[in-house]
Amino acid sequence: MINPKKIEDIAKQLTDNLPSGLKQFAGEFEDRSKQILQNQLMKLDLVSREEFDVQQHVLLKTREKLEALQARMDELEAKLNEHKS
Repeated sequence: MINPKKIEDIAKQLTDNLPSGLKQFAGEFEDRSKQILQNQLMKLDLVSREEFDVQQHVLLKTREKLEALQARMDELEAKLNEHKS
């Protein structure tokens, strides 16, 4: 779901941009940044692009089936009303 490499890259970028006086804490900062990022991202209700695309395809197929069923039901109701007349 969440690419750990991307999290590491973000944490490294944060570390690289620390002021020079804080560089001695860079390793600890980077580790803590990764941990915080992972924890916060896990709280989000995210899906991968692949899963999103699959679900979008499923929804489209379901919608098509529903429309076909609605058309068939309308057709059957029309025939039923013809026989009642």
